[in-house]
Amino acid sequence: MIKQLVLVFLGGGVGSALRFILGKYFNSSENGIPYGTFATNIIGSLLIGIILGLASKNDSLTTNQTLLLATGFCGGFTTFSTFAYENHVFLKSGDFTSFAIYTIASFIIGFLAVFFGMHIVK
Repeated sequence: MIKQLVLVFLGGGVGSALRFILGKYFNSSENGIPYGTFATNIIGSLLIGIILGLASKNDSLTTNQTLLLATGFCGGFTTFSTFAYENHVFLKSGDFTSFAIYTIASFIIGFLAVFFGMHIVK
């Protein structure tokens, strides 16, 4: 149990740091849509699809590897809480167009990225 907790902790730390870097360089109040968060969620969705696809394919990944990569890294990397807050900001400011585009695109492309990631490893 301790080893698994450490693996999730380490993966989450790396994922969170990478999310911070992408947000710092690609999110801007000037361009409206928070592209760093959007890219993070789409990339994270693709990665978790690949990781869990590999894990289910002939046990290609161990439980510990899956915990490190899917639960840890992808859990720390993806940013649903930030996504929700950014949508709150859009709604609060009355920017319903950005809210709609960002929300719909994130869900649709995110789901497609998971399916694509799982398809890649078949």
